[in-house]
Amino acid sequence: MKNLLLSLSALCLIAFTSCKNDASKKIDDTNVAVAAARDAVASKFPVITFDKVEHDFGEIAAKTPVETVFNYTNTGEAPLVITDIKSSCGCTVPEDWSREPLSPGESGHFSVKFNGSGANKITKTITVTANTEKGTEAVKITAFVKPDANAAVSTSTNAAPLMTAGQQQVKSSTQPGHEGHNHD
Repeated sequence: MKNLLLSLSALCLIAFTSCKNDASKKIDDTNVAVAAARDAVASKFPVITFDKVEHDFGEIAAKTPVETVFNYTNTGEAPLVITDIKSSCGCTVPEDWSREPLSPGESGHFSVKFNGSGANKITKTITVTANTEKGTEAVKITAFVKPDANAAVSTSTNAAPLMTAGQQQVKSSTQPGHEGHNHD
């Protein structure tokens, strides 16, 4: 046991004395400067600033197409690249944005077309995917869609038959796989 302890102590003494070179002398100052410059640039992001984040079309008639334009400026410290613009549904179509990098201070725009579908108060979100720090930015459009005055009043062929006194109404589901019981 003494020999083992003595051997281990000798091994540790050799290991510690052989590494007494100063590690700070091995650092190259040019590498430090290059790394600092790279890290400074990596922390700079473009910032997209919109002239408006929501557009209200007000009251529109059903199926009436409308359009608006969203203007934006790169207020960050790096070039802005918009890779995609999508809406929350197919009735809203974003168009006409530049896929080229936008330098700091430069401005751009995109248009949004809404086909007037839906009823009452509608809100649609348009998501802009870009190289900003968050990665996505959002703008919205809203409108109050008035019902179509020319639309026929719905007459249902699924009306319940007339019941006589003492008869109990039997409900049935119209959903496949739910025949014989009701989940409606």
